[in-house]
Amino acid sequence: MTLPNDPTTAIRELTQRIEPQLIEIRRDIHAHPELGFEEVRTAGVVARELARLGIPHQTKVGKTGVVGLIEGGRPGPVLAIRADMDALPIEETSGLPWASTRPGLMHACGHDIHTTTLLGVATVLKDIAPQLAGTVKLVFQPAEEGLGGMRAMLDAGVMDAPKIDFALAFHNHPDMPVGHFGFVHGPALAASDGFDITVRGKSGHAAYPHTTIDPLVAAAMLVTQLQTVVSREVNPVHPAVVTVGAINGGTTYNIIPDSCAIKGTVRTLHTQARDAAEAAIRRLCAGMLDGMRVTCEVRYRRGVPLLRNDDRVLEPTVAAVRKQFGDVVDEGVPSLGGEDFALMADLVPSFQLRVGSSQPGREDKLHNSAYQPDERCIGYGVQALARAALELLA
Repeated sequence: MTLPNDPTTAIRELTQRIEPQLIEIRRDIHAHPELGFEEVRTAGVVARELARLGIPHQTKVGKTGVVGLIEGGRPGPVLAIRADMDALPIEETSGLPWASTRPGLMHACGHDIHTTTLLGVATVLKDIAPQLAGTVKLVFQPAEEGLGGMRAMLDAGVMDAPKIDFALAFHNHPDMPVGHFGFVHGPALAASDGFDITVRGKSGHAAYPHTTIDPLVAAAMLVTQLQTVVSREVNPVHPAVVTVGAINGGTTYNIIPDSCAIKGTVRTLHTQARDAAEAAIRRLCAGMLDGMRVTCEVRYRRGVPLLRNDDRVLEPTVAAVRKQFGDVVDEGVPSLGGEDFALMADLVPSFQLRVGSSQPGREDKLHNSAYQPDERCIGYGVQALARAALELLA
């Protein structure tokens, strides 16, 4: 297709033509959610649609990932656009006709929206490919929720053949009205680390606690002490959070157990805060031996780095969205959520666009069992990303 002098109209009309089909695809994916590295059916839907469009693609990249290529009409750089495909282990309570058919699994973060949006972008860009100076690499990533999918795709060589020069990602935001978009300069999403602490004591009868070393009391004290990591160890102008998400120990009323397990996460936006938090957690655990006579085994795992938006991609993308829609793009604030697109963003200039997905009259939250994004965000996302690609590869 030859774009007229008004690419806004061309992209809008192309998107509107395919929007009903995209919604059908989204509802199909939503009804059949799959966890990370199990997205066999979802990857099959993606591969089927790319084949239908005549877009060359690879499957099983990073186990269940799919990568497609759209070559422009002229030589130029390679732009990656990434979407995630996995669902969450949540029982859906939305009651929608296209609700999950798999017990205990749900697309509660909108990755079904993301996958479908990128398929729409692929459709539009395939039509306008002669106008592009460069190549678009479509990256359908598995296992974002477990923060392992991007690493698997990187290990499988997703950055090469052809080599990616810069990258775009996007995420639906139920805190923003549909039809609106957002961005954050610089650090936008947190480095995400996890820890497992096993507190070991000495078991015995609840009636004779003096003959035991109680790991439950020690664990309770440790959880309280961990709350001082942010308040007293981290620079107060560096956002950080330490959250204990699970504490498990004991089996019944009258037995003091041998051990207790603690699981938690650390989210930071600065390297200094990340280092300070890990050091403090290890020190507090070591101190429990003297204070409570228990030992603490610490398994601390550095996860994904912080996601830093690069102005070299952010600014032309935001300008492109404004060309397409007008003044509907607002600057936001960083989030302490984690995102493994950060691994790609560590390698090439990158930007993650926020796409409003709130339904009028609802106040949905991500990772909620009744989450219901406004499906119109698919079409808006398609237009925004297609226009961004057109401008970036002008």
